[in-house]
Amino acid sequence: MIKTFKMKVNEGQEAEYERRHNLLWPEMRDMIHEYGGKNYTISLDPETRVLYGYIELEDPAKWDESADTAINRKWWDYMADIMEVNPDNSPVSKDLKVVFHLD
Repeated sequence: MIKTFKMKVNEGQEAEYERRHNLLWPEMRDMIHEYGGKNYTISLDPETRVLYGYIELEDPAKWDESADTAINRKWWDYMADIMEVNPDNSPVSKDLKVVFHLD
């Protein structure tokens, strides 16, 4: 299954957002794979600061469980100062509808 979504980085934090992801913790990378995520891409629209995410999931229900892992919660806390977040520091995220895909 393909999951697409959007989030938003705070003004002036675009380079820091990219830097932190370029230094993604090995434990976070392992968790993403352990919970069935692959081919994960996040793109930035620099005019709006909207981040567009794309990830391929083996099992959406299993992926949803990854939100409650300690490493994921730690990542959310780490990223909370540079992007729009909810009260629990999870990113404000809206799922997008896939309207076209070609393999």
